[in-house]
Amino acid sequence: MAKRKTRYVCTNCGSVSSRWLGRCPQCGEWNTMTEETVEPEAPKAAQSMARSGPASQAASLADIAMEDMARMETGIGELDRVLGGGIVPGALILLSGDPGIGKSTLVLQLAAAVCEKNGSVLYGSGEESAGQIKMRAQRLGISTPQLIIQADTSLDNILDEAKRRRPALLVVDSIQTMYSRDIEGTPGSLAQIREGTSRLMTFAKSEGIPVVVIGHVTKDGAIAGPRMMEHMVDVVLYFEGERNYQFRILRGIKNRFGSTNESGLFTMTSGGLSELENPSQLLLAERAADQAGSAVAAVLDGMRPMLGEIQALTAHSVFAVPRRTASGMDYNRLIILLAVLEKRLGVPLGSQDVYINVVGGLRLTETAADLPVALAVYSSLRDISMDSRTVVMGEVGLTGDIRRVPQALRRVKEAAKMGFNTFILPKGNLEDIEKDKFPDCHFLGVATLREAIEKAFRR
Repeated sequence: MAKRKTRYVCTNCGSVSSRWLGRCPQCGEWNTMTEETVEPEAPKAAQSMARSGPASQAASLADIAMEDMARMETGIGELDRVLGGGIVPGALILLSGDPGIGKSTLVLQLAAAVCEKNGSVLYGSGEESAGQIKMRAQRLGISTPQLIIQADTSLDNILDEAKRRRPALLVVDSIQTMYSRDIEGTPGSLAQIREGTSRLMTFAKSEGIPVVVIGHVTKDGAIAGPRMMEHMVDVVLYFEGERNYQFRILRGIKNRFGSTNESGLFTMTSGGLSELENPSQLLLAERAADQAGSAVAAVLDGMRPMLGEIQALTAHSVFAVPRRTASGMDYNRLIILLAVLEKRLGVPLGSQDVYINVVGGLRLTETAADLPVALAVYSSLRDISMDSRTVVMGEVGLTGDIRRVPQALRRVKEAAKMGFNTFILPKGNLEDIEKDKFPDCHFLGVATLREAIEKAFRR
């Protein structure tokens, strides 16, 4: 008999090495090489017999018949938005996120919603016992009899039960706890995760039953995370948020059946996750008027417009090198904006500590927030305030010019709905605004940072 061999596979990028290495030569990550047993190859005669099955026939694109791909709506609007309108039959969906962020809560609520509209759901869990899932369901107010719970770590048993019951949806929580009898290795090993994902994909495509899989991302990366699975699944969703805040954001990282520009917003309550249809109202609920160092930014999270308050504080530094602290935005971007303010406008920030905070746990990931951050810093330094009903948007260049931002009309509509009537925006975006639809609003187009400051603090 052929001897079994061992190899070492990187859990981050999937590169293979014949010996253990402390650092992966491909991606450069440390301590990611995991030992894996390689089964001996079958004899060539057996391989040729395995390949002797009927080959698929090639066909012209025009001759291929469209399959019935009606999406299954979950009943959770924010989730349907991210998925592109619902779950596609036969899709394999990977839901990942940090530990304790609420992945199991989300999929349990998803299972209950699907039961109410589409039929039974099989919930296979290797994380919790049936009694523990029952306790969580009671806390969430879920009592549907069509939700079938199977607490088992054997993926073979769960798939056998799914083939027998043929549910509308199969949930696996989580892939790191599942094992298959045909593959050596402990649950969570690279070989088990790869084989388990492959079997779930085969089941979803052959039976036409969608599958939702939870994949953990550990803090230290000791267990293989879902990155190695991304190329195998149809949809990759990432659930993120700060535990100290109520916000939870569901993002689509990969979607073969829709756009990845959408995001779903939730709030964590004592009764589970609730959809957040108007995040701007929550973010600005406690904002005080006429406060120096405050500016309202119109930003996009995916394709969703949102309004967020940016607070800035400047104070005389007692250190030789002043401090810069950014909460909710990129630190390096803040350094660039402060350099532009000092170089192009002569604002004396070399002796000032600068602190930036984006209220409510919102994270600014686009350059449209450059201008409101710069105006908030200037407002705090000069101790003057902007009008409380002013919204700011714009990208600041290194020369001090203001560049146009995408989807300006959508940002304006969101702000006008919240009662704001003055908009400071790039001059290039004025042609995108249908001013006739906003008769009570004033639009101030600016081309430079100096011009923006003059119009924002005009008295």
